[in-house]
Amino acid sequence: MRNSDVTLSRRAPGGLSRLKLLLALSRTPHLLLDLATPALAALLWLGAFPSPRIIVLGLVTAFAGYTSVYALNDLVDLRNDRRKIREGGCLECENYLDGVMVRHPMAQGLLSFREGLVWAVGWAVVCLTCGYLLNPVCVLIFLAGASLETVYCLLWRISPFRTVVSGAVKTCGALAAVFAVDPSPSLFFLVLLFGWLFSWEIGGQNIPNDWAEIEEDTRFQAKTILVQLGPARATEIALACVFLAVAVNIALLLLMEQKYPMYFVGASILIGLYLLILPAYGLFQRRERPQALILFKKASYYPLALLIALTITMLL
Repeated sequence: MRNSDVTLSRRAPGGLSRLKLLLALSRTPHLLLDLATPALAALLWLGAFPSPRIIVLGLVTAFAGYTSVYALNDLVDLRNDRRKIREGGCLECENYLDGVMVRHPMAQGLLSFREGLVWAVGWAVVCLTCGYLLNPVCVLIFLAGASLETVYCLLWRISPFRTVVSGAVKTCGALAAVFAVDPSPSLFFLVLLFGWLFSWEIGGQNIPNDWAEIEEDTRFQAKTILVQLGPARATEIALACVFLAVAVNIALLLLMEQKYPMYFVGASILIGLYLLILPAYGLFQRRERPQALILFKKASYYPLALLIALTITMLL
């Protein structure tokens, strides 16, 4: 550990407060919402609630996996995050879900690199262990997701195609959840699931998220969609992606073998309209940070809203 890290770490609170910093490292408020995505994918494919064993193992695996990968993001991006912090960081994030807790606690010197690494590796071991008990394929998907997350971070100043990598990473949890409940799922379903969540991530999460640090990204010549193509093109892409996400979601519900009642299909359309399309259209009109962060926040609740609607449908 470098001397600067030691000095800064001594200023950080200990005990329970330190646990809060570790949870902040993994963006836990956002992480808890992300848990809805694998649960939604598993229930959609299975058409029923899995066994208690699968539910418990699945929740632990998903929580551990997201916790590890979000921490990995800050570990790989530590140098860049420190530069951003020195430049003032994100100054207008009152509507930013990832700003609910301390943002980038390692870059701010509140946690050391060693603490972050132990946290990430520890949760990775939990994920790998529980994932193996569910289905060894889940282990391979987690390793692929962690590798892609590393590539995504390293492409920050190299290519705007890092956005595509982000879309692939966000589908990993859902794909693993399907294999956790069925070792031989339909390839057709997996392709539609991938396309649906891939489009949601790019249009509702990745592109609007870039607005949070647009000044720093521009100053450091980051290769994000927003910096490279400009606000106009970026908002057009975001709007097109959320429309595509809603369309693929409808296609998935109508074409898969497991049939769901039309009122659930209708509810899915309304949820997509309210949480994705309307805020994306607001961003398309205004092209400003507040609208982008509103889209990011609402889109983060999209899988959870669908999961609640699906659970109610299955209980009726």
